[in-house]
Amino acid sequence: MVRAMQNTPTMTDRTALLRHRARADQNGGLFLQETALEDVQDRLTLVNRGFTKVAIVCAFSDLWRRVAPHADILADEDVLDLETGAYDLVIHAMCLHWANDPVGQVIQCRRALKGDGYFLSVSFGGQTLHELRAAMAEAEAQVSGGLSPRVVPMGEIRDLGALLQRAGLALPVADAVPLKVTYETPWHLMRDLRAMGEANALHGRLRRPTGRNVLLRMAEIYNSEYMEDGRIPATFELIFLSGWAPDASQPQPLRPGSAGARLAEALGTDETPLKD
Repeated sequence: MVRAMQNTPTMTDRTALLRHRARADQNGGLFLQETALEDVQDRLTLVNRGFTKVAIVCAFSDLWRRVAPHADILADEDVLDLETGAYDLVIHAMCLHWANDPVGQVIQCRRALKGDGYFLSVSFGGQTLHELRAAMAEAEAQVSGGLSPRVVPMGEIRDLGALLQRAGLALPVADAVPLKVTYETPWHLMRDLRAMGEANALHGRLRRPTGRNVLLRMAEIYNSEYMEDGRIPATFELIFLSGWAPDASQPQPLRPGSAGARLAEALGTDETPLKD
């Protein structure tokens, strides 16, 4: 078990996040969760391995249980309820972008894996809602002369990929899947965000409703800057991270200088020494 670090900054208001998730529309609002789930299932079919002990860290247990009906389903608390060395598959499902300590989350998952166990994560990446963020920031700066935290700061793929190595996972892979959803108006987008359970739950958010003038200006900017064929686009980026718990059975890189033949011989060409 990993104890939460005392000096970890609090980014997320956990009470607000759980309230938003409880109000999510599980009959139609979780379409991005379902898209992520389908991609996770596809990726697992490409892994030539059977998994007998599975843990899934998620916010919507009924949905994610489809991946493995007998999996241990865990909430994305700061300290995950994971047994050390118990699992051959741990999935972190659409929660990492709300974590106060993303590194700690991946490390806890790594420690829960058996040797040669597999870790797979999917979460929103840094390009998510870049249109809304830009329009809101410009509107707020113009109307009120300042900025306030409104959208959770999601990591870029390079930064998120580095979490795998920091957690000590072998054979790390990070890739991104961009998705574009179009809406009639920005109000329809914000309604969908509430239905997803992804409304603003930042600890440092304003604790009063956003001013009407700011919202109207945001809509004007969004429409003028981004509208395509009468509809506005909203970008969502899914970042997939995967890696393996180190094990002696895994392929190991050769020691530098240990090659038994020269590359020039294999290519059938002459070798030209470099000058000092």
